[in-house]
Amino acid sequence: MTDRTAVLFLGVAAGVAIGYAFVGSPPAPQMAAVAPVAPQAPGHASPAAPPPAIECAMPFNQQLLDTVAQNGKVRIGVFGDSFGDGVWSALYRLLPRTRNYEVVKFSRQSTGFTRYASLNLEQHTADQLAAGPIDIAVINYGANDTQGVMADGHYAALLSPEWKRVVGGRIDGMINLLRSRGAMVYWVGLPRMRKPEFDADIRGMDAFYQQHMQALSVPFIEIAPLTVDQTGAYNAYLDDGPEHKRTLIRANDGVHMSMTGYIRVSRDLAARIDRYVAAARTRAGAPQQTVSASPARPSA
Repeated sequence: MTDRTAVLFLGVAAGVAIGYAFVGSPPAPQMAAVAPVAPQAPGHASPAAPPPAIECAMPFNQQLLDTVAQNGKVRIGVFGDSFGDGVWSALYRLLPRTRNYEVVKFSRQSTGFTRYASLNLEQHTADQLAAGPIDIAVINYGANDTQGVMADGHYAALLSPEWKRVVGGRIDGMINLLRSRGAMVYWVGLPRMRKPEFDADIRGMDAFYQQHMQALSVPFIEIAPLTVDQTGAYNAYLDDGPEHKRTLIRANDGVHMSMTGYIRVSRDLAARIDRYVAAARTRAGAPQQTVSASPARPSA
C-alpha cells in the first residue's frame, strides 16, 4: 500500500510554507464576525454562517472567562498534521494579535491517530500543554489516517468497527485532556481530495469524525463543500473573494491547499471563535474589541 506520508509532504511546500511567509509580516486587521447570511453555492467564497452554534449554548470554560476578564490574549492552539499547519497559518492571519488573539502552532507533520507507534498524540499534547494553558483548541487530523490500525494484537481495517473503537478512544483521550486543561475544543473536517479512491476514504472518515464530535458535543467545522465546484467535483480553481474571482485554492498534490485556500476554509471557524469570545467577554463584563476596517484579501 502506498504510504501517503510522501504525498502529504508535497503539499507543505506549496501551501504551508506560504503561510510562514505571511507570518513573517504583520497580519492585516480583521473584521469581527458578521451576522448569519443566506447559504451560497459550493463554489462561492464565504460559507453560510452556521445555525446557532453549539459552543454558544455551552457553559463557558473558566479559563476563557478569566482570560477575557483580565483583557489577556485569547490563546488558540492548533493541533494536527501538515494540513493542520495550514489551518494554523490561516487562523494566525484571521485572528491576529492586534485583536487580542494568540494563535499557537501545535501541529506536526506526518502524525495521526493511527500512528501511535511513532507518536502518541495524547501524551504529545500533554507535553505541549505543560508550557502553558490554552483557551481554545482547534483539531485537524485524518489525512494520514486512511489505513488500518492494530487493535489488541490484531489488524483492524480502515473504518471497521474495531478501527472506530480504537481511533475513537484515542480521540476521546485527547479531547478529554484538552477539556480538563480548560480549553474549548473545535474539530475541523477535511477537504475534497483529487484522487477518487483517496477521497472515498476521506469522506468516510469525515463522516465518522462528524458523528463522533456530535456525541462529544464538539463543534465540527465542515469544509468539504468549500472545496468543490458548482457540480460538486474537485477543482483546484474556485471563485473566491468578494468579486468571486477565479483563484487557485489547492496545492499541486491534490491534498493540501494554497494559502488562499486555507484562509477560505478557515473563515467560518474564525468567525465562530470570534462570536464565542465576544459572548464570553459579555459574560465576564469585559470590553469588546474594536472592529477594524475590512482587510485586503491575501493573494495565493
